[in-house]
Amino acid sequence: MADAAPPPATRLLALGSSALMEGFSLIGAETYPEATGDTVERVLGDLLKRQEKALVFLEHHLARDPGPWLRRVREEGGRIVVAEIPPLHAPEAYRPGVEDVVRAILGPQALEPRT
Repeated sequence: MADAAPPPATRLLALGSSALMEGFSLIGAETYPEATGDTVERVLGDLLKRQEKALVFLEHHLARDPGPWLRRVREEGGRIVVAEIPPLHAPEAYRPGVEDVVRAILGPQALEPRT
């Protein structure tokens, strides 16, 4: 019996500012310093077309105005997981988009601290 080929590796990618990408490169991520919305779209489009698995970290400003490929990845789920990186200079002001979904489903007080 022949050995089955190992499953394709999941890629680890990070797109954002040069300073932030330095840290991601230290852990072995494929980095895209000074990425733009066009860069995000090109990378995600390539991943989808090649049916690759990936964990993709996007700096918050790149995730806030999604193009068609980013919208598709978010809607489909599955092979590509996108995580948004909060702003390093103001992490307390960060509100992930998923909070709106949780509030819409569970009500406006769903994320309030319990006393």
